[in-house]
Amino acid sequence: MQILPFYLLCDESGSMIGEPIDAINGALPDLHHEISTNPTVADKTRFCLIGFSDTATVLQPLVDLSDIDSVPALAAGGLTSYGDAFRTLLRCVEADVAVLKAEGHEVYRPVVFFLSDGIPTDPDWDQAYKEVTQSRFCPKIIAFGIGEAQESTIARVANFRAFMQKDSSVSPAQALREFASSLTRSIVRSAGSIGEDGGNGFTLAVDDTVPGFSLVSLDKL
Repeated sequence: MQILPFYLLCDESGSMIGEPIDAINGALPDLHHEISTNPTVADKTRFCLIGFSDTATVLQPLVDLSDIDSVPALAAGGLTSYGDAFRTLLRCVEADVAVLKAEGHEVYRPVVFFLSDGIPTDPDWDQAYKEVTQSRFCPKIIAFGIGEAQESTIARVANFRAFMQKDSSVSPAQALREFASSLTRSIVRSAGSIGEDGGNGFTLAVDDTVPGFSLVSLDKL
């Protein structure tokens, strides 16, 4: 079977406390329901949730969402640090792909939805990021920035698509609800498209426009 692994790498820094983290936690059950009740998507998709602030924690190991009752909630606290998040991501991807292949699956290039609302406090996070993007798995990274996140940093993180919260008139909670909706749509559409070209690949269906966000050009990197 062809499997598409999705990872949600989400900032849990202290500035997420309140409406921002509530918005994501409120949307995760919808994502769980959308995927777990859609046999076509559930069969072809595996989902992993990693929260990070000073350190990173695997809140939900890679799983078929139809196999669990709920998705764990994020809990904000600490400073914004990227290095441990990318190191944890790489360890997860390496282990997950090995298990999936051992089970006889064909594994597509993993996809990461990265979400941050702050500025990284660890200046050496670039090395951990390079280890992810230069690995043989090199996941496709779609990065979303809200709040105090810097456009230049979000653009550096993304290697497929980058989005920034448009302006202060859109609250972080509103922006995050739109992000979560976009994430769900992308997973459902992408997983549903696997094998449509004769089993040789899939179409990564990520929205070009997300309400409350602006698309960031990656050409300037």
